[in-house]
Amino acid sequence: MFKMSRPVAILAILAATVPLAACGTLGGGGRNKADTRYVARDVNTLYNAAYDRLQRRQYGQAAIIFDEVERQHPYSVWARRAQLMSAFSYYAYGDHQKSIESARRFLAIHPGNRDAPYALYLIALNYYEQISDVTRDQAITRQALDALGELIRRYPTSAYADDARLKVDLVRDHLAGKEMEIGRFYQRRNQWLASIVRFRSVIDEYQTTSHAPEALMRLTESYLALGIPDEAQRAAAVLGANYPGSSWYQRAYELIQRHGASARPAAAPVEPAAPVSTSTPTS
Repeated sequence: MFKMSRPVAILAILAATVPLAACGTLGGGGRNKADTRYVARDVNTLYNAAYDRLQRRQYGQAAIIFDEVERQHPYSVWARRAQLMSAFSYYAYGDHQKSIESARRFLAIHPGNRDAPYALYLIALNYYEQISDVTRDQAITRQALDALGELIRRYPTSAYADDARLKVDLVRDHLAGKEMEIGRFYQRRNQWLASIVRFRSVIDEYQTTSHAPEALMRLTESYLALGIPDEAQRAAAVLGANYPGSSWYQRAYELIQRHGASARPAAAPVEPAAPVSTSTPTS
């Protein structure tokens, strides 16, 4: 769900990049890290060697050599390009932290550069691809949401904004799923007030996600368990108004019916699309 197509990113960065005209190389593939880091090389040799490694998909080696272009030739025209190429190479290699650091360094030094949107996009992708399942901490997920939001705010018409908007919807749905997971956890332990807080957060903050219907049904359950039928009726009525044909409304309606006519929703539900399960559903 959270992996993007690598060829898209490769095309985006390589389309704006060409190797230097000179033909220098670092030599055979047996060179180690120390060879590129401490032996002085001209910019043509270093950049072309890094680009060659990138073309061969030797992303870790490419990143190290692109870093050397910047380190050994910080004032050259190609140092700026090498920064961004290093960020992409680390991303392709799977070293998310170094990729983020390289992209942030590029933005700090060249905030107005035409490739700034792509640097922000790389940062967002690195966070996005680290998103874990809803049973784990979601700090990275929130960082992904912040980075995607920054890209959309700063560069709304860029080539990367549409993909960022799509990913924002997926990330918000994921965060809503985390809230639902915690809310159901509290329900299983009869901690109804705590569960209500979580389900309310889904309705208030993530009402356009796929989890909203279940959250309203779970609110109905929790309010009834606490003996607050009026609040349960309100939650069921909102569910019926917005998702009248859903199985979640069918279940909420049946719960309200069992707890007395005074708490009955205003309208009977439409036939559900599928039989309603009496077990606790999961995301």
